[in-house]
Amino acid sequence: MGLISFFTVGSDEVKAWTVRANTRAVQAAAAIHSDIERGFIRAEVVGYDDFIGRASLVRCKNEGALRLEGKDYPVSDGDIVNFRFAV
Repeated sequence: MGLISFFTVGSDEVKAWTVRANTRAVQAAAAIHSDIERGFIRAEVVGYDDFIGRASLVRCKNEGALRLEGKDYPVSDGDIVNFRFAV
């Protein structure tokens, strides 16, 4: 079907979002809310395997596995994404 899932993680929940394969970060943000798409700044991204190997987003960031991506980044299946935005 050409679909992938990416995740958003908060202190109290993890949510999976389904989009078409090769969806750009700004369009993936729109799947969550149009305000995030409109105010998109950057996406903080870590792959699932990198996250599991480090067991926390803080360790991913400290060890360089968390990266900043722009609007044109093609979201990958299993990515964990924190969208930076301002509206």
